[in-house]
Amino acid sequence: MAKATPKTPAETIYVLNGPNLNLLGTREPETYGHATLADVEKLCAETSARFGLKADCRQSNHEGELIDFIHEARARKAAGIVINAGGYSHTSIALHDALVAVKIPAVEVHISNIHARESFRHHSFTAKAAFATLSGFGIDGYRLAINGLAARIGVGAKA
Repeated sequence: MAKATPKTPAETIYVLNGPNLNLLGTREPETYGHATLADVEKLCAETSARFGLKADCRQSNHEGELIDFIHEARARKAAGIVINAGGYSHTSIALHDALVAVKIPAVEVHISNIHARESFRHHSFTAKAAFATLSGFGIDGYRLAINGLAARIGVGAKA
């Protein structure tokens, strides 16, 4: 049996999760559900693999580290970015600017429906830097984001 070839950077999708997403499963389950960050990462890995892609999942509670991850995605020629910037979505012009600067197709994901919540959550700086936004699908939004990203970059599902 032939060895699988290693993934090239162009076959990698960065999945970036922002502040407090490390608490999924225990944080406000009535809003975010009971799935954990590990469940999200497993879902992303499985979904990406269906397209011959690799999900490089990262989480940080620090804005600057998220920006560094975005810059790294560019340096490593990643195929795309799926980002749930959490509360930074609504406050961070710096994350918006980083996403615009790297010119990598990006999809914004929110587990809850941000438009059915507090008014300060209705605006997203990161959404303006993404080609699509998913909100309110629970963690399934990540699967939908990867499907949409794969379509955007022209990658079909593998048999």
